Amino acid sequence: MPTSLLWFRRDLRLGDHPALLAARDAAGPDGDVVPVFVFDDRLYGPSGEPRRRFLLDCLSALDADLAGALVLRSGDPAQVVPALVREVGATSVHISADAGPYGRRRDAAVEQALADVPLVRTGSPYLVTPGRVTKRDGTPFQVFTPFARAWREHGWRAPAHSPDGVRWRTGVRSEDPPPAPDPGGAVLPPAGEQAGLAAWARFRDERLLGYAEGRNLPGADGTSRLSAYLKYGCVHPRTLLADLAAQDDGGEAVRRYTDELAWRDFYADVLWHRPDSAREYLKPELQGMGYDSGRDAEALVRAWESGRTGFPIVDAGMRQLLGEAYVHNRVRMIVASFLVKDLHQEWTRGARYFMQHLVDGDLASNQHGWQWVAGTGTDASPYYRVFNPITQGKKFDPDGTYVKRWVPELRGLDPTHVHEPWTAPGGIPAGYPEPVVDHAHERRVSLDRYARVRAG
Repeated sequence: MPTSLLWFRRDLRLGDHPALLAARDAAGPDGDVVPVFVFDDRLYGPSGEPRRRFLLDCLSALDADLAGALVLRSGDPAQVVPALVREVGATSVHISADAGPYGRRRDAAVEQALADVPLVRTGSPYLVTPGRVTKRDGTPFQVFTPFARAWREHGWRAPAHSPDGVRWRTGVRSEDPPPAPDPGGAVLPPAGEQAGLAAWARFRDERLLGYAEGRNLPGADGTSRLSAYLKYGCVHPRTLLADLAAQDDGGEAVRRYTDELAWRDFYADVLWHRPDSAREYLKPELQGMGYDSGRDAEALVRAWESGRTGFPIVDAGMRQLLGEAYVHNRVRMIVASFLVKDLHQEWTRGARYFMQHLVDGDLASNQHGWQWVAGTGTDASPYYRVFNPITQGKKFDPDGTYVKRWVPELRGLDPTHVHEPWTAPGGIPAGYPEPVVDHAHERRVSLDRYARVRAG
């Protein structure tokens, strides 16, 4: 009886899953499909505890959807996958293509180890597979806006139809998963495909029409909060856009939401063409920037990590990171700018910290988002853009709703003082710190250092 093997990675769902359909078709009407997930320590080990916990919960949900057929194995996929192929007599292995630097190397090693058994790549986690959208001369885009224009012109496939007639092989030995980690008190979203689809339905029906304005207001529940589900492929972005296309009146909100998915594809495309950019500067000329070190600098970084900088919008963001393993996108830019340009720390340090604590930590989006803010990446504006945490707070959290949620020391303040608590009639409330730096001064320091680097 023909058997194919479906190797799940960043596609932990059954709906809109081209590789699943390919595995079913390869097995034929009389064959069966063995679903497997491999705990690869090269990926699982460095992940922060919130991501490990969410992944385990997603796998549990997937196993339930598969009626207990999911096979778990641990080890080097180049050894584990071929061994499982021999064990079950599979004649093909099916995957969604991985565009990441390590994933590409891993899949090449597995393909070589499989020898005569084909490794079939069908689909990817993105709307457009990285590397397919290029300039007319074949070179990659460096800036988002022209990429997004070409990306829209390229278009994407319709969702894959829901599978039927899949015979899942049961009775294959499955190992125990790793122990469930403690996410450090962070409240994580419910895991799995059904939870992701439910979160999407709530956003679509209740908040989509206000998205164009609400997406920038961290105090409002204005975003979809689907990033963790997209990270692990519990929902494919193709499903979302097909749903939006059926909306009678989306207008600017739909365009803005589509732009956010375009950013996700853009950063994956940048990483495809420049795999070194996960660790290195896209603009190497800025590697000569001076950064602070020593005991005082470390104390400032610890204040940033714990949400004790004395700048309310920064502290609210960092406390949200610890409380939900998530940070609102506007606030991610604010806290990143503060670390790089007020505390004069290298972007790589902040990127590592975020990857340890974010439930939606995605290598391409996280690293290039940090480089964008730091001015070392794809930002069309150069380094001299510095986010002012006070004016950003006043503009995007005008009544202090977001700050007061995450910084309880400031809940008694009038909105006119919540982003500058030192101006309150009674001074800074007890328990809240003084600002750790003078923003105006540190901005000048950053710009002076930038000018020296540019001057050579």
